[in-house]
Amino acid sequence: MSFTKTTEQDSKYNHLEKMNAEELLMHINNEDKTVAFAVEKAMPQIVSLTQQIANKLKNGGRLFYLGAGTSGRLGILDASECPPTFGVPHELVVGLIAGGDSAIRKAVENAEDSTTQGWIDLQEHQISTKDIVVGIAASGTTPYVIEALKNCNEQQIITGCITCNQGSPLAQAAKFPVEVVVGPEFVTGSSRMKAGTAQKMVLNMLTTSSMILLGKVKGNKMVDMQLSNNKLVNRGELMLVNELQIDQKTASELLKKYKSVRNVILNYKK
Repeated sequence: MSFTKTTEQDSKYNHLEKMNAEELLMHINNEDKTVAFAVEKAMPQIVSLTQQIANKLKNGGRLFYLGAGTSGRLGILDASECPPTFGVPHELVVGLIAGGDSAIRKAVENAEDSTTQGWIDLQEHQISTKDIVVGIAASGTTPYVIEALKNCNEQQIITGCITCNQGSPLAQAAKFPVEVVVGPEFVTGSSRMKAGTAQKMVLNMLTTSSMILLGKVKGNKMVDMQLSNNKLVNRGELMLVNELQIDQKTASELLKKYKSVRNVILNYKK
């Protein structure tokens, strides 16, 4: 399959510096509107990868995200939101970024060009065939990610990816690729824009769907969420008011006793 980096192609817009704020924002918004349709076209691939992830997690495995720059940061963001949202252990979904944790805030020069560090980073977590690794790279050409996935394949560890170019080396390396082709960016090559938005959407879909398939949602509510601030405690109380037909004071007392919405529901019905 021929490979064209559409993420690097020239923007459809020119002379951006001559536009006023309203013109810039309208054009950016018009481009952003196309992202959901690009994700929709990749839905069969997203379904296949989600099924693989859910299966691994159900059987005691972990999900690893691996990326560089914006892609790495998005993976870490999605991983970090799973414990508070779904009450799962922090080690269930792990985000790794080229250059290590310092690269979350500041770019680490040449980190993404390493052909060995990605696999080293995975090995530090005792990666095994129980786990699944999803590489994230808008370009689909990041050596840190591609070579790590190749090593995983050699070890019979299931691999997936999220990329925004068709037929990229990354997609060829992954057993379950997701290719969301968003086309040229408003600012040429700035893949933190449409490509980043597309990646964020797919990451949300992968973990949210997998967690629901794991039984971490009841009805449409986050019954296993961590009650880590007043807003979430209040949300939990209102869930119980509606679910159990009790007043908020009783709900508050039950939450303090049982520590989670799910535990309250299970014990109250007994």
